[in-house]
Amino acid sequence: MKITVPRGATDTHMHFYDEKIPAAPGTFLPGTFTVEQYRDLQKRLGLERVIVVQANAYADDNTLVVGAIKRLGKGAKGVAVVKASVNDAELERLTKAGICAVRIMTLHGGMLGFDVMDAVMARVHPFGWHANIQLDGRELPKYEAQIQRLPGRFVIDHTGKFLEPVVPDHAAFKSLLRLVDTGRCWVKLSAPYETSKTGAPKYEDVGRLAKILVKHAPERMVWASNWPHPSARKPAPPDDEALLELLADWAPDEKTRKRILRDNPAELYGF
Repeated sequence: MKITVPRGATDTHMHFYDEKIPAAPGTFLPGTFTVEQYRDLQKRLGLERVIVVQANAYADDNTLVVGAIKRLGKGAKGVAVVKASVNDAELERLTKAGICAVRIMTLHGGMLGFDVMDAVMARVHPFGWHANIQLDGRELPKYEAQIQRLPGRFVIDHTGKFLEPVVPDHAAFKSLLRLVDTGRCWVKLSAPYETSKTGAPKYEDVGRLAKILVKHAPERMVWASNWPHPSARKPAPPDDEALLELLADWAPDEKTRKRILRDNPAELYGF
């Protein structure tokens, strides 16, 4: 590895899939990806903690996430999907099982969008959950005010996930920086392959934005593998080690990388 991975390093976004569990209509199931396979990845990369994110394939059936957290043990927590009609007993159960956030996913296959975000957050915020938001970052100016009004903390996925990577002075990237400036916004530096037009190995167009974010608020950046790379399995998934090593480029200072990999996620997720 080109970088030193600290004890307690955290992968803040990945998914499990099981072909035996039927997928929700209109969603995508990339195959079966198990706890054992993920444990191999953790060993290989030196990762100790993980945030398991509910896959779109299972809508608001959080069975797989909860089961995986239990098997992975105390170094695992999760992000679930629940409707605004969810009852307190279910939220209590999920919180006890290690769930600490709700997934707002506005792209294809996502179940909860901005139309229900306020109602859902009103239900889960009292249980200590935050909002985990994935959108096309180019839409940020449109939703910035609504996101700003969220109670508590919120996390923006995949370096903003600008489906067409934008230049740093683009209105949408400035909108992301304003959200970061609230002091309640965290950004996952992850999955550059989903949006990059310059491509592997450096993903320069996404990397340029990542570097600015790291400089702007190193204390609120976190890293994620996005394993098993559901949208990029063919012809071959990206190299997990190379994705982690991008941090050497995005955050050249070792102290900053330690914050991104360990200290920031420990604070955000309560490890």
